[in-house]
Amino acid sequence: MTVSEIVNKLNLKVFNKNADLSPEVKDGFAGDLLSHVMGKSDEGQVWITVQTHKNVLAVASLNDLSAVILIDGQTPDKNMLEAAEEEGIPILGSNKSAFEIGGMLYEILRK
Repeated sequence: MTVSEIVNKLNLKVFNKNADLSPEVKDGFAGDLLSHVMGKSDEGQVWITVQTHKNVLAVASLNDLSAVILIDGQTPDKNMLEAAEEEGIPILGSNKSAFEIGGMLYEILRK
C-alpha cells in the first residue's frame, strides 16, 4: 500500500503539498522518544508521533521511513516542514489519537 492510499483511507492531512506520496508502506511505528524510534523502526514504516520539530525528519530519513503522521491535531513547525521538503518525506496529520490512528493503520495494512 502506498502513502497516498494511507492518506485517503485514514483521511489524513498532507502538510507538505509537494511531497511524493508514492512510497510503499510496509508497517507502522508509534513512539515519541527519538532514540527509541532510531533503534526500533524499520525502512518503509509510517511513524506515528506527537513530535513536531525537525529532528523527527532526521530520524525518519536515517531509517528510510515512508512518512510521518502527527496525531492529536499537532501541526509541524516551520523547520520541520523545511526538513520534510529537503528529505522528501511526507508529513501527514490527524486529529485522532495515536491509539486510534495506529489501530486504523494496522487494520488496513493487514487486509
